[in-house]
Formats: sequence, structure tokens, C-alpha cells
Amino acid sequence: MKLKELRDELESLADREMAEFAARYFKTGPGEYGEGDTFLGIRTPDLRKVARKFKGLSLEETERLLRSEIHEERFVALAILVDRFKKGGDEEKEKIYRMYLVNSRYINNWDLVDVSVKDIVGAFLWEKDRGPLYELAGSDNLWERRMAIMATFFFIKQGELKETFRIAEMLLHDPEDLIHKAVGWMLREAGKRDREAEEEFLEKHYREMPRTMLRYAIEKFPEERRKAYLGGKV
Repeated sequence: MKLKELRDELESLADREMAEFAARYFKTGPGEYGEGDTFLGIRTPDLRKVARKFKGLSLEETERLLRSEIHEERFVALAILVDRFKKGGDEEKEKIYRMYLVNSRYINNWDLVDVSVKDIVGAFLWEKDRGPLYELAGSDNLWERRMAIMATFFFIKQGELKETFRIAEMLLHDPEDLIHKAVGWMLREAGKRDREAEEEFLEKHYREMPRTMLRYAIEKFPEERRKAYLGGKV
């Protein structure tokens, strides 16, 4: 299957009105986090169908697709890489993981990070040294910092929470709202596995946490407990 065929199929699904909406939704205006990104205007379920149809695309062509200026092409490339990673042997998994990090500058919006990092970076590092996560967490790049916390979703699903709490602590004072949301989300997920552990973290840090992060973290708490945290009375 050829890269040109994939691109032609995406072009056939393009919708100008949806593209204009996506450009606003993903904040592509001057100074916004998605500044300058380009959209075709294609629904996510349709993108996933294209990724499944072209799952046999070579890694070389998939990497070319990942470097595209078009958002949906990068999304499809990442969906293909996730599928290849899950089915690949150790050598291919490592190749995909390294390709992912080398091309991190193209994984430059929250949907692109969230659709891929857990199942590539998180999965690859599950039984390995976690140092690369801390390098990402300390990056000047917003999306690499989001990768760091979102990759720990894989660990959470295996029942391991320590990395989530450690990276959340590193990102407590991050200036970006998209990091506040991601950290709060992962704290909430950790709490689903071990509420006591989440509360131990929150009781130590909730007074210094950005409000959005706290709200996401306690979203599933009983109303009275939520009010106590929000009111600073825990």
C-alpha cells in the first residue's frame, strides 16, 4: 500500500467546514498552542478506519506521514504506529519507540499525544528504566511534558502508580493549562485504582495545585469531599 493512496483517501474525506471548526477547536491562531496547524476536516472514526485500512504501510512511509504539515495525516501515522507496536516483536517495538521520540516535535497537539504515548512510550518503558519519562517531564516543550504524564497511563492500567505521582509532583507548577488537565486526569485515574494513595498525594499538595488540576483530580469524589478540597478544609 502506497503513501499516495492513503493521502488520496484522506483528501476524499476532507470537509472544509469541519476543517474550519477543527482549526478553532485546536487553537491554531497566532500565539495559541496549535498555531499554524493545518486541517482537512475529517472525523476521528474515519481517521481510524483509514489507519486500519493502511496498517501495512511501511515504517519509512509512516514516518514520512508523521512529518506531514496536515494534522489528520499525523494522527493516522500515530494510529498505524500504535497498531504496529502492539503486534510487533521486540526489535520493531524499540524501532517505533525511538522513531516516536525522534519525531516528537510533530506530535504537537493534545489529541496526537493522547492517542499514542500510552501505548508506545508507556508500553515500551514498562519493564525498563523510566529515566526517559523524567527527561520529557523536564522539557521546555509543552507536548513532551504532556507525553511524560500521559505515558504513565499505561502503568496505571497495570496497577503501578508511583511514576504518575512522581511526575505529577514535577509538573505541579507547570504554567500550561493543558498540563494541569492532563495531570489532574492521571491523578483521577490513579485514584480509581487506589483512592487512599491519591488522597495521600492530594493532602500533601492540593493547596499549591492549580485549580483546574485539582478539579480534574477530584472529579469523581463524593460531593462533600470535593467541597472540602476546593474549600481548603481537608
